Amino acid sequence: MSAADRKPRVFSGIQPTSDSFHLGNYLGALRQWVAMQETTDALYCVVDLHAITVEHEPKVLRERSRVSAAQLLALGLDPERCTLFIQSQVPEHPMLSWILGSETGMGEASRMTQFKDKSAKQERTTVGLFTYPMLMAADILLYQTDQVPVGEDQRQHLELTRDLAIRFNGTYGKTFTVPEPYIVKETATIKDLTDPDKKMSKSSSGPRGCLYLLDEPNAMRKKIKSAVTDSEASVRYDPENKAGVSNLLTIYSSLTGDSIEKLESAYAGKGYGDFKGDLADVVADTLGPIATATREILDDRAELDRILTMGAEKARAMAAPTLNKTYKKVGFYPPVTR
Repeated sequence: MSAADRKPRVFSGIQPTSDSFHLGNYLGALRQWVAMQETTDALYCVVDLHAITVEHEPKVLRERSRVSAAQLLALGLDPERCTLFIQSQVPEHPMLSWILGSETGMGEASRMTQFKDKSAKQERTTVGLFTYPMLMAADILLYQTDQVPVGEDQRQHLELTRDLAIRFNGTYGKTFTVPEPYIVKETATIKDLTDPDKKMSKSSSGPRGCLYLLDEPNAMRKKIKSAVTDSEASVRYDPENKAGVSNLLTIYSSLTGDSIEKLESAYAGKGYGDFKGDLADVVADTLGPIATATREILDDRAELDRILTMGAEKARAMAAPTLNKTYKKVGFYPPVTR
């Protein structure tokens, strides 16, 4: 197959820092991951190395990594059509990260806004959090990635990745593919159900404000029905003056494919009770099967671990040639493999 005929290679990862992904993760990224495996050579990674830049409990992290992978399979990722693996099972990631860290200036690393934001929220800031962008660059460059799906919060990190690839290639000769951002169809930002001025987040949302994919259906319905609205009782999209209702309309539209205008028309003259009740059913009917499938996958831990080991072996087969080439370029002895 010629280079022109092959599918573009795409890499993306998600941290296992919660017991469940939430609706914002699903609509903002994970649903697109499933679609991308049809048109790209896609690698998807549970990035547990990144997860230890904050305090963690080892047993909890290991279990969350497994549950994260099970959710991705339940959502529709197919190990025959993509490469799914746990980051820590592929040692080439930290090995390349060290080299890239040695190519990164203190000034450009210090300018990473995510480090500033996260370190401001933590009592203890680690060197790992500071060097997080270099590990992310290694994640991407190891696989000669063509495109990276990236949101605004990671755009600066992708720019650093591109800069490091260009710099290394200029110093040592062509080694890395310089990745481009993968532009997915615009997705709406899902807000906290109890505070629609904030983005839905596992870290900043309270238990009632975040819809988790592994919530029981009745818990999902309860969260939707108790979501913040306003006293006006008209279902219309107005983010500035009706943030809560607008957020619920966004969720409804994103899950059903109906336009917000169609939904506004359908609920004209109806109260919030009818609107929330119908949306609660839509949410439970859409997300409930994901939770059920996840639990079924987790019931056979041996098979799940087999799939993840197979994914890690496949990823290592792709990563090893890049690492070997990089080692040779910088003057290292080649890594010894069994």
